[in-house]
This record gives sequence, structure tokens and C-alpha cells, in this order.
Amino acid sequence: MDKLIENLKELGFNTYESKVYVALLKKHPATGYEISKIANIPQARTYDTLKALLEKKVIISTSNKPAEYSPINPKELTKQFKRKMLSTLEYLDSHLPEVREDYSEPVLNLKGETNIKKKANEIIKSAQKEIYVEIWPQDFPEIEEELFKAYDRNVEVRVVAYGNLKPNFGLIYEHPFSKNIENSLDGRMVILCVDNKEALMGKIHSSKPDATNVMWTKNTDVIFLIKELIVHDMYLLDIQENLFEELKYTYGKGFKRLHDKILGVNNPYNIHSFTSK
Repeated sequence: MDKLIENLKELGFNTYESKVYVALLKKHPATGYEISKIANIPQARTYDTLKALLEKKVIISTSNKPAEYSPINPKELTKQFKRKMLSTLEYLDSHLPEVREDYSEPVLNLKGETNIKKKANEIIKSAQKEIYVEIWPQDFPEIEEELFKAYDRNVEVRVVAYGNLKPNFGLIYEHPFSKNIENSLDGRMVILCVDNKEALMGKIHSSKPDATNVMWTKNTDVIFLIKELIVHDMYLLDIQENLFEELKYTYGKGFKRLHDKILGVNNPYNIHSFTSK
């Protein structure tokens, strides 16, 4: 019974109104005195409540003395609220965007590994078409189950793995320089993009777990950039895998000449270096 009362309150009834309506479902027609006893509310409040429910057209009364009250059919009650809610939602859907036409989705911060991995799983659960992700092996088990469920419902799953990661599903590219990258960043990147609709990106700190945070967004412009980052990494990893000797000849061992050209000689930033085979 408490659950019924709470759900009626969700529709805009107050506690007394909810109790009176339920009491009338139990016995009708009924006088105010009878309703007060069934609903277990003060008699003085009963009459105020009955007046309010009459105005809402969810009960009806007779002209007898004393008046007797009956509830409208529960199915009719829910139909009324469905019509009202649908009308309200349609109005809001049409007119809220007029308040500000250039609304853009915010970019928010998520702190702590637990919150980050929870959000990652929520995003993956929502996937309908495609998932792009970059992740380290020690973090992968936290999302592996939801990734597999997505793959099982025909969602394309594409992963850049920073280390040895061999799931039996999806397209997997292994990044060969994960240890150097983690040392350079003092952390492990986690990057996730789903259906061009939602993404997160950030770093899980190795030495300062409390500093761990990522950005999460539904902003399409930011999502575009995050997906492009993952796609470009996959392009380069595929090219490296198939043309490694040619690239080493052109750019030197560990692609040092390319590193120095773009980042400068002796720059310690190692994220875009590669190991030799």
C-alpha cells in the first residue's frame, strides 16, 4: 500500500489525496466520515482533501446529505495522467529549445576509478552500433563483460590495447609501447566513444590514485575529436604492423627521426614512439 501512495505522489498527489483515493477504491460510495476512518487521516483534513480531489476530477460526489464520494476508474485515472504528461512533454520538447538555440552539451569531470569504470559500463550498455576504446590490460576486465554483451548484440567493437590483450571478440590493435607511455604519463589512458553520441577520456594515475579523473560528455564536437584520436591510432598501428621494416628504414629505430621531427630532439615525450620488432 505504501508503494501505491508513493507512486500517486509522483503524479502530483499529496499524501492525504493519495490516501483518500486509495480508501475510496476500497469502499465506495463512502461519506467523509467513513473515508476518514479508512484512510486513517483527521476528519477535518478529509473534507479539504475531498474538495481538492473533486477539483482534479478524480472523484465524484452525490448530492445526498451527507454527501457520498466515489473514485473514477483507476484505468481512467492513469489515462488522464498519460494524456496530460504527453501533452506537457510535447510542449516542452517544442518550446524549451527556443530558450537558447545554441545549447551545447557540457563536458563534465568524473573523479575516482570506481566512478569512471561505472560510467564506462553505462556508456557501453547504451551502445547500438559501434564502440571505440583505448585501454590498458589491467583496466580491461572492468568493462570486458559489457563489451562482450555489446558485441553479442551485433555492436562493432574496436579496441586499442596498451599491452597484451587477447579477447575472443572485436577488432584488437596492440600498442607496442605501453610501458614507456605509462611511465611518461604517470598513468594509463582510458578513451571510450560510443555511437558518436557519448564519450569519456582521461588518465588513471599510477602514483596518485586520488588524482584520477576523466572528462565525460555528450558534446558532439568533443566526441568527434575523441573518435578521430582513436581512429588515427588504429590507422597508424595497422600501417606499422604491415609496413614495419619500410617505416624503420625511413624513420630509424623506434621511429626516432619522426619523433625528433615533430616533437624536437631529446624531447622525453614518448607516447608516439615505437619499439623494434
